[in-house]
Amino acid sequence: MTAIRDKSGRPVVVVTGMGVVTSLGAGKTDNWARLCAGESGIRTITRFPTEGLRTTVAGTVDFIPVEPFSSTDLSERLADIATEEAVAQAGIGRAGDFPGPLFLAVAPVELEWPQRQELGRDLGPDVDIDYDQMLRVSGGGRYKQYHRRFLFGSVADHLAETFGTKGSPVSLSTACASGTTAIQLGVEAIRRGEADAALCVATDGSVNPEALIRFSLLSALSTQNDPPHAAARPFSKNRDGFVMAEGAGALVLESYEAAAARGAKILGIVAGCGELADSFHRTRSSPDGKPIIGCVRNALADAGVTTEQIDYINAHGTGTPENDRMEYLGISSVFGERARQIPVSSNKSMVGHTLSAAGAVEAVFSLLTLEHQRIPPTINYDVPDPAIPFDVVPNTARDARVTTVMSNSFGFGGQNASLILTREPL
Repeated sequence: MTAIRDKSGRPVVVVTGMGVVTSLGAGKTDNWARLCAGESGIRTITRFPTEGLRTTVAGTVDFIPVEPFSSTDLSERLADIATEEAVAQAGIGRAGDFPGPLFLAVAPVELEWPQRQELGRDLGPDVDIDYDQMLRVSGGGRYKQYHRRFLFGSVADHLAETFGTKGSPVSLSTACASGTTAIQLGVEAIRRGEADAALCVATDGSVNPEALIRFSLLSALSTQNDPPHAAARPFSKNRDGFVMAEGAGALVLESYEAAAARGAKILGIVAGCGELADSFHRTRSSPDGKPIIGCVRNALADAGVTTEQIDYINAHGTGTPENDRMEYLGISSVFGERARQIPVSSNKSMVGHTLSAAGAVEAVFSLLTLEHQRIPPTINYDVPDPAIPFDVVPNTARDARVTTVMSNSFGFGGQNASLILTREPL
């Protein structure tokens, strides 16, 4: 077989399997139908008391029971479901024998308030525990699950064991860009010839009291609680913050040659990846927009495409006043006048911000846009912001000819990453 190479002479990286779970449901079919119908998965939080909190809504995944609740345990369950769907669609790695590495985007694993309180009650307020003593306390009896989670086990270890990935599993956390970073690492491994296939997964089940309060103290969350489905308002003049959400996305990546050799159906191409960090501030973007501009340009250059070839931008589009403004600054600086014409919509208006999982979840939605030639809308867009003159595909999905998509992920700490996804090799 003649090798298929991109414009830079590298192996073409294709997608052969996808899986997704969000507040809209489990699986591509339900998510895509509800996304295109403009439905919202954001609802009033019932998982824990919210009395006295300014934000009481989130895109929780409550239809997957985890008892007792732990954000890390839910993240693991979400990752299982999305990965199982992706691997099954690809028809690869069955019976727990995936022929490549795992790259996992996951939120930091930490003790949550209920577990801390449990340990505090049992150990007492005046105990000064050293590391060795903590091992002894947590290693057996009622704390055995903590020992496994924090010392020996992780979501990545679990997935690697379940699906039989090869080599050491890689866990990463680059804030809201994490899911996109996981995909980029898989692409780079295949391009370097280190693997013929890679499993790229991103998951986040972090809607818990502590995380909600942390983001609220940053004034990052929407406080438009009633009705819940109208809380996320990306690019609208009356936007006031993002909505926390949960979910997972998984992609099976392969070289074009490997996929073609086994007769796999090719769902799309990851033609380009770009990243750029700015280290300007722990939460704010650099006011000159240079890191976002550079990230977008890097993705275009890596794919070898021009702005004229991009048919749709799946925006980061969180709904915070600053992020939406900075995303417009970045896109308009690169795309010029075309930034007013190209469709730019935000999935987060419906599923909320899935944090570490967002880049992979939105990559799946971008590939489904290519497959179905239909662009999901930005809902809750009733008060346009004249300072952000995007065509946001307001409120109603749109049929369109889409051959090349840019999917953006811009995270706290200035961690920015973008993907270029296409239907056919460029």
